Parts: sequence; C-alpha cells; structure tokens
Amino acid sequence: MTSPDPLDAVTVTPKTGDEPFTRAGRPLDGARLRGFWSWSCSDLIGNAMRGVLAEYIVGLALGCVDGGTRREWDAADLVTGTGLRVEVKSAAYVQSWKQTRLSTIAFDIRPTVGWDFATNTYATERKRQADVYVFCVFTPTDKATADPLDVDQWDFYVMSTDRLNVVAGGQKSISLAGLLRHRPVRCSFDGLAGCVGDVG
Repeated sequence: MTSPDPLDAVTVTPKTGDEPFTRAGRPLDGARLRGFWSWSCSDLIGNAMRGVLAEYIVGLALGCVDGGTRREWDAADLVTGTGLRVEVKSAAYVQSWKQTRLSTIAFDIRPTVGWDFATNTYATERKRQADVYVFCVFTPTDKATADPLDVDQWDFYVMSTDRLNVVAGGQKSISLAGLLRHRPVRCSFDGLAGCVGDVG
C-alpha cells in the first residue's frame, strides 16, 4: 500500500466556525474560527470580499454552492450542475473607504491562461475560461442603506463568453455602459438560474 503524496491537493471540508485555535494540542480560550471570519470577512462592501460575496450569491441562485467550498484559483468561479463554467464579476458605486465621488462601474474581462484544479495543469491558450459571464452590480449609492446581503440591491447581467469574445475581443476591461451597449441579459436573483441556462 502506497503512502499518500504529502504534496497532493488538500481536501477542503466546510468548516462550522466552531473549530478552535490550539496551542500544545489544547484549545486557546475563546479563540474560534468564527472569530477569524468576523475579523477578516466583515467588510462586504470593500472590493476584495464583495467579489467573493458576489460569487456566493450567484452560486446560491444557481444551486452550486451547497456543501462545497470555494476553489480560489480554479479556471472558472463556479460550475453548475449541468457543467456550465461561470465567471462572476462584480462592481459597486460605493466602497468601504471615504470617497469623494461614486466609483465608475467597470469589470475585468481579460483573457487568462487558466489553471485546472482537477488536473493541476495550465491551459496552453490565453482565453476567457468560462462558458458564461455574470456581471454583478451592487447598486446602492447611499452607504447608509447599502446592504450587500440584500440580493435585491444587486443587478445581474448575463452574457455568453462566445458573445463577449465577439463584442470585446482581447479587451482587458469593459465599463457598464460598454457592456449595456451589447445587450446582455439583465435579470433578478430569482431569474438568474434561468438566464444562465438559456445563455449557456
């Protein structure tokens, strides 16, 4: 019987938040994983965590996040039950820092050399890796009422990668105005699964 490869991919199991930090094999008093989550992930309006939240919200709508964990470096953000690879992009008018003006909405759409988690290999061609793009706009312009957990405060625009390649070519980014000129399918949270299935 061969020993497992010590450098093989880690099998990530969903955590509950109750897992303790330890020292010398014993739990540290009051130090639980949920404390780390609260400390590191509570800013849902800032760019970094808002992007991850948008992936999760789209995953909720598509039914592909239950019981799993996020694969941070995989070629596509989400994979549906039918095998569609979905790339999620997010932008917002308001940020968590002090602003002098509302942010301009734009999305990163640059072609990449994708890495496949399952095979641990890079693609040989630089391209857009997913089948479908979902562009998520967090719409509030007033920070006092902005709530990223309210899915009604998000607009979703869906476009097939084939269509995006035609209209954007090798562009690295696209503004919301530029995207809207090419008529993506706009949908609500409730309609997202149907839109992605139709476009994909």
